Amino acid sequence: MRRTKPIGIIFLLITAIIWGSSFVAQSIGMQSIDAFTFTGIRTTLGVLFLLPFTLIINKGFDHSKKTLISGLILGVVFSFAQNFQQFAFYYSTSGKIAFITAFYMFFVPLFSVIFLKRKIAALTWLSILIGLAGLFLLCINPAELTSVNLGDILALICAVFYAVQIMLIDKFLGEGVNGIQLSFMQFTVAAVLSLAAMFIFEQPNLADIKTAAPSLLYSGIMSCGIAYTLQIMGQKYSSPVVASLLMCLESVFAVIAAAIILHEGMSVREAIGCVIMFAAIILSQLSESLSAKKRNQASEVSS
Repeated sequence: MRRTKPIGIIFLLITAIIWGSSFVAQSIGMQSIDAFTFTGIRTTLGVLFLLPFTLIINKGFDHSKKTLISGLILGVVFSFAQNFQQFAFYYSTSGKIAFITAFYMFFVPLFSVIFLKRKIAALTWLSILIGLAGLFLLCINPAELTSVNLGDILALICAVFYAVQIMLIDKFLGEGVNGIQLSFMQFTVAAVLSLAAMFIFEQPNLADIKTAAPSLLYSGIMSCGIAYTLQIMGQKYSSPVVASLLMCLESVFAVIAAAIILHEGMSVREAIGCVIMFAAIILSQLSESLSAKKRNQASEVSS
């Protein structure tokens, strides 16, 4: 498991900030258009934004079998994650969706232990539980806990797919696949699948799409084109467990952005949740540093 570096933390923090500020756009856009339509157009905008970077920076496309297969697998998983979350907005509130989706920070280390046989430090598990407690205070209104609806289940399935996506990115980057091209292919596959579903299951209306255009543009360019690419670049310099914790800060930045831009007040409960989330991140970094120190000591003894 790679060790987290400062550049990775910076990239993933920027990712969380953009995702947090675009969460509102995602919710507003769903008031005008359907789920597959939103995801299809959003990911298509991500493809168009990344196309010149892929052609100029990478000097063309890598057509190797490894890159194509990696991009195809990641794109399918990403498409499922995006669409399950988008459909959750039909049935549940934004706060509950944000909180349940953030369970990927629990699933990542859990899957790492089960499928990859990796050891996760007890202090890291503690930071994850503290992070979930912080997100609960930040996102959940106690009155919303009276029932579980279909949206909550869809958001939980989305969290599983996002956990798999994070782990796949870690795997493919470790195998030397180019990050920008991996991001481009992820959106291309997701766009094709979502647009196909849009025409099969929905009836997209141009007037409605125009109404949702501001939300689609922000979500497509900022969230997809920029933030998800920064996610892949950030994970190149981060362990998947720490990366998942850092990216969950999107909920914190969503509340902060609403308070600053929309002048929405932050309750004491939400402020405490923010502080707890940041404490969880600091604790995870401490855990990783201690683990690295133990590994170095063990290697020195063995040598």
